[in-house]
Amino acid sequence: MNTPTAAPLTTHDAETIVAAARTAAETAGVTVSVTVVDAGGHLLAFRRDDRAVLISGETSTRKAYTALQLNTATADLVEAVQPGGLFHTLPTALDRPLLFIAGGVPIHRDGRLIGALGVGGGAPEQDHGFATAAVKALV
Repeated sequence: MNTPTAAPLTTHDAETIVAAARTAAETAGVTVSVTVVDAGGHLLAFRRDDRAVLISGETSTRKAYTALQLNTATADLVEAVQPGGLFHTLPTALDRPLLFIAGGVPIHRDGRLIGALGVGGGAPEQDHGFATAAVKALV
């Protein structure tokens, strides 16, 4: 049986994504941190703008990891962790902390999950917009 494969996310891809996210943020006048992880959750690229709040580095990384693990944009998961939601206890159930704030998006190639991107530093809706624009730059 021949299983279709997708080319993995490369460091060049990751750098392209980081540059696109930073450009989108700079255009909006927002300083951010950007994290790109591969399909195994390993760091491929990270960049924090000099003036970005320090915690944005941690939030961008957690957003990327969450989007990867659940193969869903973190913006689409916010309601699921509210009291009574499907994933209400998930943020505290694992050793590695997840973050259910908009700004994390999975990265696909040829229909396969190959990594994820997290952006932190702006308002959640801004971070999601920057991340979405950055993934589109990969095409």
